[in-house]
Amino acid sequence: MLVRLFRRHPREWGPVEWLAVFGLGALTAILIIFVVGVLRGPGRCGNDLQEIGGDCVGVTAGAFEADPGIRSLIEAVADENAKVRRDWESPGNGPRIPYVRIALMMPFTADDHSAMTTDMIRRGLAGSLAAQRQANRFGGPHYQLLLAPDGRNLDAWRPVVERLAELAGETRTPLVGVTGIPSSTPETRQTIAALSKHRIPTIGPVITAANMNSPYFFKTSPNNDQFGRALKLYLDKRPEQHKGFLVWDNRKEDVYSQNLRSVFEKHFGKAYDLPGHNSNFTGSSGTDKGIPQRFTDAVTKICNEKSDTAFFAGRDQDLPAFIERLAQEGDCGRPTKLRILKVGIGLEPTLTADAPTRWLNEARATIVDASSVDPAWWSGPSKPEKALGRFLDRFEELQKRHKLGTKPLDDGYAVMYHDAFALLADAVDRTFTEVNEGGKQTPEAVHIPTKDDVYNTLVIPTIAGENCSSCLVGAGGTYGFEGPGKNDQWAVCKPVPVVEYPAGSRTGNQSPLPLYRTYRDGAKNTCPVF
Repeated sequence: MLVRLFRRHPREWGPVEWLAVFGLGALTAILIIFVVGVLRGPGRCGNDLQEIGGDCVGVTAGAFEADPGIRSLIEAVADENAKVRRDWESPGNGPRIPYVRIALMMPFTADDHSAMTTDMIRRGLAGSLAAQRQANRFGGPHYQLLLAPDGRNLDAWRPVVERLAELAGETRTPLVGVTGIPSSTPETRQTIAALSKHRIPTIGPVITAANMNSPYFFKTSPNNDQFGRALKLYLDKRPEQHKGFLVWDNRKEDVYSQNLRSVFEKHFGKAYDLPGHNSNFTGSSGTDKGIPQRFTDAVTKICNEKSDTAFFAGRDQDLPAFIERLAQEGDCGRPTKLRILKVGIGLEPTLTADAPTRWLNEARATIVDASSVDPAWWSGPSKPEKALGRFLDRFEELQKRHKLGTKPLDDGYAVMYHDAFALLADAVDRTFTEVNEGGKQTPEAVHIPTKDDVYNTLVIPTIAGENCSSCLVGAGGTYGFEGPGKNDQWAVCKPVPVVEYPAGSRTGNQSPLPLYRTYRDGAKNTCPVF
């Protein structure tokens, strides 16, 4: 009809005819865009994520494009999530198994300045997957591990939090908590505050800055002040000549390094005269301008002053460059070894590789690390304790199928990410058991724990007097929490080993170094005997 109209009046087009032409053109353009979109598929980020700054950002239970070094692990998580969903929707001949969701919010891509290296991402993801598989082996609700990438610099958190809040409002398969928050930065502070505003319990597996606090934010790792107390216990027994030197990262944006510097000054400033003996550098993490890792001034002063104890208030990524610069100067005629005191989740494998080990020998130096884990726990002749042993069984299965890098346990990320997931899963299981006591309900009628239920379980004190009724029995030790208003939701009674590298006077699996625990209110000998 439209064609006949044009033929009948070829030179007398009015508004109606032109509108028809434009409408037909717009419809054609929409159809072309739709067809092209269908042919292209969901794109590199899949249906659930969006691309922001070159990274896939959002929340998904499936696979997506991330760092190539973690692709197989992402696919393994997606497969486990699909199995959990099948067990609920199409269980075959067995009963339907209800499930809840826990989100792993962290970067899944890395570059030279990002918050996490590829190795850190890989090991944290592997530890979380090991905990998910362990939790899904037993009765009660099962778990999907949602992947929630928020950008390599942790700055694309807003759409992620919005989506997490929506998922937490679902009734059948709710999001009950978030884990994975990896680094103490201003962006992390904003993320934690936003999640707390939505009342979503959140676990920081490797957060250590003592001022990273929020009512809904729980930490399974010790904080910098507790690490400092462990180092103080070490130095009380090995004071040397108190010739100290502080090397600190000058980036104000790095909450972790700034907090660690204040902790070192608080605990050791007077005894080791740090106000008059220090030097700063620009760290490589972040996007600050200027040349990073300039350690000439610090090393020159350490040599001139014959320092015996260097306190390193920076990130592990920058420590090898400092050690290499020390090696260029040799031992500088020091009468004793130089102890490089640091804190961290574990011993980053880049610190114990062949080259840094050689540099330490050339500089006649030793790393002394207050840590969340000790490699002697799994590499010594003694059989690991039950919880650690179960984790190692799951982790070994992953290690056979995925490339997890050199010494994948030593940096502690796999262990602490495992414990963070396990803490949430344990709270879900305890809640589920209590509210569905008797077990007579059908799978459709049981009460599925919500984020509020999980939070209320987490804030029930697990340590009272000499008892530890509901402590987390984790791969990183047995530890608990004291409830709201105490310790800012930092774990209490968490063991904090001090690890020397190269090893000092260790004999087999027994370390002569003192073992500090994150004692309640800083008091000693107040933890239950586990």
